[in-house]
Amino acid sequence: MRFLLRGLLGLALMAVMAGFVGLGAYRLYGAMTAEETVQKRAPRERTYSVNVAELVPQTVTPVTTAYGHVESWRTLQLRASSEGKLVEVANKFRDGAAVADGELLLRIDPANAEFQVLDAEAALADALAQEAEAEEAIVGAEQELEAARRQLELRRQALDRQIQLRDRGYSTAAQVEAEELGVASLEQSLSNRLQAVITARKRIERMDLTVERARLVLSDARRVLDETTLTAPFYGYLSEVDATLGRRVNPSETLAVLIDPSALEVRFSVSTTEFSRLLDESGELIPAPVTVTLQLGGRSVEISGQIDRAAAIVGDGEAGRTLFATLDLQPGTVLRPGDFVKVDIEEPELSGVAVVPSSAVTEGGKLLIVADGDRLGETTATILRRMRDEVVLANVPFGTDFVVERLPQLGKGLRVSPRRLGTDPSGATAPENVSSLTTVPESVGQNQDLVALEADRRAALIDQLSTSQIPEDRKARLLGLLNQPMVPKDLVDRLEQRRGRSG
Repeated sequence: MRFLLRGLLGLALMAVMAGFVGLGAYRLYGAMTAEETVQKRAPRERTYSVNVAELVPQTVTPVTTAYGHVESWRTLQLRASSEGKLVEVANKFRDGAAVADGELLLRIDPANAEFQVLDAEAALADALAQEAEAEEAIVGAEQELEAARRQLELRRQALDRQIQLRDRGYSTAAQVEAEELGVASLEQSLSNRLQAVITARKRIERMDLTVERARLVLSDARRVLDETTLTAPFYGYLSEVDATLGRRVNPSETLAVLIDPSALEVRFSVSTTEFSRLLDESGELIPAPVTVTLQLGGRSVEISGQIDRAAAIVGDGEAGRTLFATLDLQPGTVLRPGDFVKVDIEEPELSGVAVVPSSAVTEGGKLLIVADGDRLGETTATILRRMRDEVVLANVPFGTDFVVERLPQLGKGLRVSPRRLGTDPSGATAPENVSSLTTVPESVGQNQDLVALEADRRAALIDQLSTSQIPEDRKARLLGLLNQPMVPKDLVDRLEQRRGRSG
């Protein structure tokens, strides 16, 4: 009996072993058959979904961005005109204060200036008195000259009578000689009187000069007196104020700087290439419009203007050119000299060009286009301008679709699935956070099967993925895959398995 039990147990063990051997052989055969089937299957060509747009000819106004500082071309240093103590200072005579044209700013002690005015007035009065005296003296001298001439005439008549009497024998030679001596004496007196008149006239001329000099001295003294009161010559803002009531100032000492807020301009630099675009055919600088932007925290202040001139010299170590732009300022502008601003310069219009995103073109101007058969081709365009995130191109095949975002995975000859910006191939709006190029994830093999999803099933998977806690970049990529007409089967299986586990 014991022998029979042992024999049956051995047969049972042998049967189990034979079953395992058969199962292993069956699985080995199935694996070998599946491998041969995979090897016989033709490889599927990889297709990339890309966002495209059409190359359309446009007329654009390029904008060059530069940075510079605000300056004032009308800045006046307020200086003391004379020495003295400040006896009056306006309350508005402070840094940053706005003063009106002609407004009183400060006053210097006028005592010395008033004394100089009084002294000059006295000197002028004395000169005028001496001039009047000289004019009266010349009247007397002229009268004496006229009397001397009459006396000389009478003496000459007497001499003639004595000569006639001598010729008749009634007079002697001594009497004639006496008359001749009298005539000579009167002639000498007449000469002296004439010299006195000339001297009087010259004195009047000198007194005229003395009076004129006294008037100039008085005018200068009054000017100095007026300058003891300092007023604003134009409307502006005060800066660098250095004046206190009671302080003693010296001549030509700077007390403040007055800045005209309506005389502001912007100084900025551009490269030589950018400068060449602002020249006309004759090489003259054009008055290109500019927009100056001052950033004040979260607020921006924009002011229009135009290019006025270029700097006269190029500084040592500088490249390009320094330009100045005038501004269309309104009263009460917030701009101040020294403000750092951004300057947008409008260049002349460019016609017949294409504007594409900077991500679509390389530094050399190479652009991927969609050729016949939905395969990528490549063309080389001429880069005219680079404006922030856009590039202006010339010599492009207008009417052709180009790839909006040129990624390293893309190259000439690859097969693509074109998609217009903002829509997928089926016409549905694509999610905003989906990349412009979506491919199969690294975990999905090149021969992975693709399946079509029903609308309800697709919506459930998208809702599940949207509420998941995976990183946003990976979530956007997977959402892009789920929005494709054909979705990788492995991705669908993994999402449904995860939903099953969570349920």
